[in-house]
Amino acid sequence: MKNVISRSFVLLAVGLALAGCGYSRGDRAASGGLLGAGVGTAAAVVTGGNPLTGALLGGAVGAVGGAVTDHNDINLGRPVWR
Repeated sequence: MKNVISRSFVLLAVGLALAGCGYSRGDRAASGGLLGAGVGTAAAVVTGGNPLTGALLGGAVGAVGGAVTDHNDINLGRPVWR
């Protein structure tokens, strides 16, 4: 159980770190939401939870994380959709 919890925290940290991708707040919120949904789904699968719930929670956390970050915090370049 301890291993599952530590993996979940690592996935959450990676998702939050990548939530700052993009130039505008909208870009960062969108990329953070998408990345968060992926991380949430993976964490739910690893922990034996519901993947849909993990995607919803991860997406919400990622979108908020992306929206509150500044473009100078993390800048991985221009988003693919622009």
